[in-house]
Amino acid sequence: MTSLIVPVIDVHNENFSELWPSMLLALKTSTFIALDTELSGLGARKSLLNPCVEERYKAICSAARTRSILSLGLACFKELPEKGENAYLSQIFNLTLLCMEDYIIEPQSVQFLVQHGFDFNKQYSQGIPYYKGNDKGNEHHEMSVRTFFLELLRAKKPLILHNGLIDLAFLYQCFYAQLPDNLGNFIADLSEMFPAGIYDTKYASEFEIRITASYLEYAYKKCKRENRRLMDSNGKHMAIEFCNYPSSMSTFVDYRHCSLPEPNQADSESMQHHVCEQFSAYGWCPNGLKCTQSHNIDLIIDEDEKFKDNKKKRNRRKRKKNVEQHPVEETKIAEQNPCIVCDEEPPLKQSCAHPESSQTAAEQKCQIVEQCDQLQTTDSRMEEDLPPAASPQEQVKDHMATEKSPIAVETSMALADTGYNKAVFNVKSSTLGSQVNNESGTHRAGFDAFMTGYIIGYVWMLKKEPGSNSLTSCCLPDCHNKVYLSGKNVPLQIVKSIFSKSSRAHIQKMRLVFFNSS
Repeated sequence: MTSLIVPVIDVHNENFSELWPSMLLALKTSTFIALDTELSGLGARKSLLNPCVEERYKAICSAARTRSILSLGLACFKELPEKGENAYLSQIFNLTLLCMEDYIIEPQSVQFLVQHGFDFNKQYSQGIPYYKGNDKGNEHHEMSVRTFFLELLRAKKPLILHNGLIDLAFLYQCFYAQLPDNLGNFIADLSEMFPAGIYDTKYASEFEIRITASYLEYAYKKCKRENRRLMDSNGKHMAIEFCNYPSSMSTFVDYRHCSLPEPNQADSESMQHHVCEQFSAYGWCPNGLKCTQSHNIDLIIDEDEKFKDNKKKRNRRKRKKNVEQHPVEETKIAEQNPCIVCDEEPPLKQSCAHPESSQTAAEQKCQIVEQCDQLQTTDSRMEEDLPPAASPQEQVKDHMATEKSPIAVETSMALADTGYNKAVFNVKSSTLGSQVNNESGTHRAGFDAFMTGYIIGYVWMLKKEPGSNSLTSCCLPDCHNKVYLSGKNVPLQIVKSIFSKSSRAHIQKMRLVFFNSS
């Protein structure tokens, strides 16, 4: 089995100061940065799916002001030109956080997170403390999560998110300032906070590379599978390397085991299990772990690829038959409409890429959310997708579109050395002991951030011209500063309007970022 071992550095209050220099160095030397969050809840689901984007933003603000971020995932990707045109060094951090103000944590979220390994005892005993909203005193001089977020802004790197509107609102409220009441002010602030641009991998998955489904784990595994095929065929492909942590520190690093199934294994599984159609399309199922059908993402991708191949074969046979019966007419049609003979198919599952189906998709999402509330299942994170082990709050984020994942039991991490080694394939899990975890079912914010960064790196690799300067807005101009909006045919564009001003709190913070940097 082809394997990749992904190390996730666990950061908490006891080692935060020790890891501070390493995290700052990772930020400043990175080419782009991917983020992901685990939240204590999201509030009213229907409001988060409001057709009016302004009303939707108000609901998100209400959630961000009354809930908190429990865990922050950070994945820094640094180009390695000496290793190849599409080679990256990836450093992944998972920060366990503790909001020091009163906040709401929803029962369904607690239940779901506990079931999937989140250690609330550790969070309350070792979580990195922070305060929400505007600054309180001179805390920007302290070594804190809020100061770390300012360092992220100073780095001026492209920010990568997956279905990121909710993430952006929570990051702003928890680590930056009080959220503005008006969406236009919020967009104006974001455009100045991230001058290198914001990229949403859900939007890129649906509108740029147009894969069958766009929830996070599906998109990641599909990109990883296609990248492996390019590698096997000696084509242009992406290579990922990680820091080389000494064996003495292995117990302090959470290793994620990523693998591609062998063809024979996938075939045998497909004969034994039927794919859950709802999970296949949305990355979420109301039956959860009780569902009798398969939620295996690799099996779902296998089924999708088989369906697509069979459809291509049927189309070829149909064209061949038409040519035999009407050779002259078919040739003229092909010359006048070359796209007709193209084998490429648009996404078959839920997608906002098709205007005629967007309303149906939105209605389906609302129905699913209502069903979820009625059944008192885990809460959703505003997306139509969620992975087998996605955290409850993430189900809405992607019932507008989610598929995020839960947080696993976390361990402490000592300072790693600065060396790095190539991503290892065909590594035996036994060499890393009990710290190796399978990538499905035990995701944390850190690993979700890695998956998000991997997707955008793959998309950039596909789209950029050979020898061009990578990772600039020219690589993906159609995705630059565009955030996915569930149920909409167009994204939320992070562009300051001439009719909107930056908020007062933001103006004050920007002075700290760029004039009082140390």
